[in-house]
Amino acid sequence: MTTTTNAGPLTGYRVIELGQLLAGPFAGCMLGYFGAEVIKIESPKGGDPIRNWREVRDGTSLWWHSLARNKKSVTIDLKTQAGIDLVKQLIDGADIVIENFRPGVVEAWGIGPDVFKKSNPALVYARISGYGQTGPYASKPGFASVCEGISGFRYVNGHPDQAPVRPNLSIGDTISGIHAALGICLALLEQKNSGQGQVVDIALYESMFNLMEAVVPEFDGAGVVREPSGSTVTGIVPTNTYRCQDGKYVVIGGNGDSIFQRLMAAAGYPDMATDPALASNAGRVTNEAKIDQALSHWCAQNNSVNVLEILDKNRVPGGPIYNVEDMVKDPHFNDRGLFDQVEINGKPLKIPAILPKLDKTPGSTRWAGPTLGSHNTEVLQELLGLSDQQLTRLAQDGVIQQPT
Repeated sequence: MTTTTNAGPLTGYRVIELGQLLAGPFAGCMLGYFGAEVIKIESPKGGDPIRNWREVRDGTSLWWHSLARNKKSVTIDLKTQAGIDLVKQLIDGADIVIENFRPGVVEAWGIGPDVFKKSNPALVYARISGYGQTGPYASKPGFASVCEGISGFRYVNGHPDQAPVRPNLSIGDTISGIHAALGICLALLEQKNSGQGQVVDIALYESMFNLMEAVVPEFDGAGVVREPSGSTVTGIVPTNTYRCQDGKYVVIGGNGDSIFQRLMAAAGYPDMATDPALASNAGRVTNEAKIDQALSHWCAQNNSVNVLEILDKNRVPGGPIYNVEDMVKDPHFNDRGLFDQVEINGKPLKIPAILPKLDKTPGSTRWAGPTLGSHNTEVLQELLGLSDQQLTRLAQDGVIQQPT
């Protein structure tokens, strides 16, 4: 294990992050947050495209400062033999590799996991792709949007008889990045016993498939295909979103038997609270329309603040639908430390903290996403022993790009 001075439970582990966009980089972001030294390899010709995606300030995406936090940016052209040789040396001195290219690409470059079995047998090599490294779909291009669809996740989202809905997030990439970070940590635990590394094979569609709860056993055991159900959840009543008098929405989860009784009594429906036909979830499912009609009427007659106060008073789970402005202003979010702050060109910028919380060895944001190639000298000289003259020659040949 390598040695660094970073705080966190992954202190001492060195990661080489290959690839770009979101799934692999989010896995690297998580590892870096908890102390790993993450060396991100970027193309000298512009680097990771996320540097320029969405909202851009002072020439750089605001997202980049969050996603690439705690990473060291090194520019190496992997389409050159000299660049491949540099990356091989870096991997031989690393503990973990993360790559999210199409299967076969790193093998074509000569830096696939088999190459390092003798030179670095303890290496944990995480691979993220649309459909995994094996199987008939392995070579298909697999963006998160497509993989969310084939996983079954998109099918159950939205309203019946309408086009399936996607959340306005790249959820397939992020969930896959979390799976990759988990798989890497599991492999590191096993490595402590065997001394050997292994390949962690993450597929975007499988990461989303992992969220599908009872969909498979319900189909196999009962022949039931879970359908989209709008703002409800099939087979659990009541759990829904309701519009209040002030135009705001609240979520109410009153599906526990005693919770349901308290909810309906508080909402002014004592007969429903004590109705034997509604005493269990099975009965409530049968009478879902009746229950939702009552709760919709109650919410429509009250503003959201009053509804939530009544729910809290009666120990019924309920909450508002927040946008990002609501989150940033919320005292609980701030008390729990869900926002880190970095400084970009003298301007403060909030970015989200990375979870989970650890009380003994917490993660941290040590610096924001770096400028392109800003760690070339540090990494290539300190880790590989290259001289100033060698760096200059590599820059002249287009293998690396020195920061301006």
